[in-house]
Amino acid sequence: MRVVVMGVSGCGKSTLAAGLAQALDARFVDADDLHPAANVARMARGEALSDADRAPWLDRVAQVLAEGAPVVVACSALKRAYRDRLRAAGGVRFLYLAVPRAELAARMQARTGHFMPPALLDSQLATLEVPETDEAVTLDGTRPPAQVLAAAMAAVSGRFS
Repeated sequence: MRVVVMGVSGCGKSTLAAGLAQALDARFVDADDLHPAANVARMARGEALSDADRAPWLDRVAQVLAEGAPVVVACSALKRAYRDRLRAAGGVRFLYLAVPRAELAARMQARTGHFMPPALLDSQLATLEVPETDEAVTLDGTRPPAQVLAAAMAAVSGRFS
């Protein structure tokens, strides 16, 4: 079992992925922790990352996925090409957390201690290629966390037997 909980910053990826990992008795990895220091510094300065900036980070995320299951990773995975790169680890399933821009902005403004500034939200939304139904299960990220977790559990049940 390899699950990637994806979406833009502020959608609730880390919260859902950690809860899902616990419920599935899987390892939880936050892809934010795998960014090279230079990427974190760029984002903290309000500079959007390019595909070239993301390449080594995506390689690290793919390596985590390939190391073995069970694992649940919180990762933005904004473009289909990024998801394809991660999917190459084999058996990877994606859960996409959909949240309207206004809600994302409010969440990002309210959180503290995260390197991603609210100023980069529009850049992330511009980069996002919403996954098609053949790529991911879309979940309503505006629902209470327990309800989102229940929907995620229903989405992955039976897929990994």
